[in-house]
Amino acid sequence: MSETMQHIVLASRPTGAPTQDNFKLETAPMPEPKDGEVLVRVQYMSLDPYMRGRMDDAKSYAAPVPIGGTLEGGGVGEVISSRSDYLKPGDSVFGMLGWATHAVQPAKMLRKLDPAQAPLTAALGVLGMPGFTGWYGLNALGRPKAGETLVVAAATGPVGSMVGQLARKAGLRVVGIAGGAEKCAMAKDVYGFDDCLDHRAYETARDLRSALKDACPDGIDIYYENVGGKVLEAVLPLMNPHGRIPVCGMISWYDAGALGGDADSKGLTAPAIWRNILVKFLSVNGFIISNHYDQYPEFLSEVAPQVVSGDIKFVEDIAEGLENAPSAFMGMLKGANRGKQIVKVG
Repeated sequence: MSETMQHIVLASRPTGAPTQDNFKLETAPMPEPKDGEVLVRVQYMSLDPYMRGRMDDAKSYAAPVPIGGTLEGGGVGEVISSRSDYLKPGDSVFGMLGWATHAVQPAKMLRKLDPAQAPLTAALGVLGMPGFTGWYGLNALGRPKAGETLVVAAATGPVGSMVGQLARKAGLRVVGIAGGAEKCAMAKDVYGFDDCLDHRAYETARDLRSALKDACPDGIDIYYENVGGKVLEAVLPLMNPHGRIPVCGMISWYDAGALGGDADSKGLTAPAIWRNILVKFLSVNGFIISNHYDQYPEFLSEVAPQVVSGDIKFVEDIAEGLENAPSAFMGMLKGANRGKQIVKVG
């Protein structure tokens, strides 16, 4: 076994969009597990938009990564040393392993995986936090009904594609919004969306709204919010009375800081947003999926068989090498990925 490991630490806090200078690849002594812990060799790690918020020193639902601290994130890997009765060397596990080649974790904080059931990478996307986020937000907060219309942005990402596929199976009209013609084609051809609009083809929210009105002739009943910005401005006036808006993210505003900067000043004002919510009796529910993991077994029992059978599709983008995680992460924030962004570590 090697005597050292590598990890990527937060070198400095970003001002606006992250740059390479905010990340640093370091070598450290190989950690050793204590009683009840295991040492994991990380094989794949997940890159997710929420990680951008962890880079800011701002009050949120979770503490920020300290300067010099290992960037956090989910990963899958192989147990190579164990001081636990629960896990043994050779076991495949998922856990919050961070941006690293190796990690020590309490065995009770890891979930054992069966590589024969599904690819290990599925635990980072379609059968992991993103897929679960889509399933929970749609069903618990979107409350879909057959015949309704749903709009979801970032349509080909791991959350949006799950939302769209489940909504189609429930009998809804599904309209996606994505960045680029290729992604829009994927939304329709791979994931079965009824329509998909390329937000980059519309200069203003008003232009996008006009196209959405044609794509949603009966209005919008559910808007699954994970983007904010121009898309929210376009959608909100088209919401039907008693519409539902599950809110799980706002990626277009992440680089503006914890409060979204001055985002409202160039689009819908706060009074206009609140008026739409009031006069249309909208239900707007923000949620953090980590508060709802008691429902994860139900999600897995419902969705995993559909993934194995191919009824639910998924696409993964896999970058090679831990050292390339920062560039893959920055690209993902700008929409460079086609599907779930993953890094092959080892």
